[in-house]
Amino acid sequence: MARIAGVDLPNNKRIEVALTYIYGVGNSTAKKVLSALKIDSNVRAKDLSEEDVNNLRKEIEKTTKVEGDLRTEVSLNIKRLMDINCYRGLRHKRGLPVRGQNTKNNARTRKKNRKAAFAPKSAVK
Repeated sequence: MARIAGVDLPNNKRIEVALTYIYGVGNSTAKKVLSALKIDSNVRAKDLSEEDVNNLRKEIEKTTKVEGDLRTEVSLNIKRLMDINCYRGLRHKRGLPVRGQNTKNNARTRKKNRKAAFAPKSAVK
């Protein structure tokens, strides 16, 4: 089993698809890395030699920021936005959608299962 950047790549997937299991590597990055190393994108991950896996590991480390480093950078960027109290930072703090989505009817996953801010209307006597 190939292990790159702390991620076990699935054996039965094509290497082009298997590389996308690494956080920070998408389709286009995977294609660029494979073309730079002249590795066929249709080869299965289990069929790669140790030399190919090592070359992939070195190329990915050299060209892109992946996994832990990328996650910390993203979280620090969000923390910076919250610290300077910009609009996007406030949306992050409040747990609301950040990119302008409507919240009247949708945004259930972002708003989570919140309780109502008001008590339900009681019967008026």
